[in-house]
This record gives sequence, C-alpha cells and structure tokens, in this order.
Amino acid sequence: MTPELLVFADDGTIPNNPRLPALLFRAALPPGDPAAAEALFACHGWPPAWRNGIYRYHHYHPDAHEALAIACGRVSVLLGGEWGQVLDLEAGDVVVLPAGTGHRNLGASADLLVVGAYPTGQSPTEHRGRPGEHARAIAAIPAVPDPPAEPVTGAPWPL
Repeated sequence: MTPELLVFADDGTIPNNPRLPALLFRAALPPGDPAAAEALFACHGWPPAWRNGIYRYHHYHPDAHEALAIACGRVSVLLGGEWGQVLDLEAGDVVVLPAGTGHRNLGASADLLVVGAYPTGQSPTEHRGRPGEHARAIAAIPAVPDPPAEPVTGAPWPL
C-alpha cells in the first residue's frame, strides 16, 4: 500500500512541516472497526491515544506527529491551513500528519468516529494559530524526532 504524499507550505499562521509530507492511505482499514485501527497503530509503535472526532477549528501540534484513522462515517478535512487542501475521508482511510500540520473538520457525518495516535513518547500540545504561537512552533517542529515507522504499513518514515 503506497500513500499519497501531501506537502503544505508555511502560511504564516499554520507552520506545517518544512521537511515531512503528510501521508494519505485510502481504504487502509476495515470500515467500522476502531479496534483494528488501534491494533495496527500499536504494532507499528503508535499507541492509540483517543477515539472521538476532529475539531472544527484549525489546529496543529508542533511537538508530535499524529495519525488519524477514520473508523466510522465520513469527514471533510482541511489540511495545511486556510489555503491548504480539502480531503474527503471515509471509513477505512488514514491520514498521518507530521508535526506542525494544520487540520480542521469542515463537516462530518453524524456517525464519525476517529482513532487518533501518536508515536511512542510523543505527547501533543494544541496550537490554533494564535499570536506568538507560530514563532515557537517553528523552533519546536524540527526537534520532534522521526518515528522509526509510519503507523499503517510499518515502513520507515520519512519515506
């Protein structure tokens, strides 16, 4: 399974990642099975951290990479900031966001369930593009260690 690589530039508010692309895996998991996503992530060193949805405001994590598995439902997500890319995701899809990558829920089905995970040892803080955050994020993002593997196939990351 080969992911689609998505690259986003710093827009002055959302830094995105200057080095690593986001990874999009379509139909990577059986739809409707959050436990399958959790097991897959865990076996590749990304312990599942939560089950929920995706925030409706733009946010990013300057100190952790994040994997989002769409376990149930559908969601339209804007990645990379206000001038980024809209992705329509459905159950079974996985997107892997390197530290700093902005993401926002633009609308979802009522049954949306997302499984989120971070590489072992990484714990995210949330930034929303408030004044002063960008400069701190630019300094923090390069310090986030690369995980030994991406969470879907277990291939080395960066690819």
